[in-house]
Amino acid sequence: MNFTLLDLARDLVGLAAGGVIGYAFGTLQQTALRQNEVRERTGQFKSGWSLMPGAGARVAYLLITLALIQLVCPLLFADGTQWIVSAGVVLGYGVTLFTNLRRRLKAVSR
Repeated sequence: MNFTLLDLARDLVGLAAGGVIGYAFGTLQQTALRQNEVRERTGQFKSGWSLMPGAGARVAYLLITLALIQLVCPLLFADGTQWIVSAGVVLGYGVTLFTNLRRRLKAVSR
């Protein structure tokens, strides 16, 4: 197995691209969650089914974004790099979840 600088660069770009996508999706989800928490506090929800409106559309946008990245940058999805991109998505989304958890734990401990 011959490892080159091009492979390293492709892995780093794939990780970064996935991280940006995951972070953007996580930020979008957190913004929607905050808006829905405000709606819940003010009593604007009529049923439990309307608790997270638009979640399916946001997931669809994530999948469309990943498909567009795959079409625009096919090098990021060659020779196993797709797993690196997927790891970046998980890490990017995980950062938003972790920061939200820290914020909530700080609020509880006060």
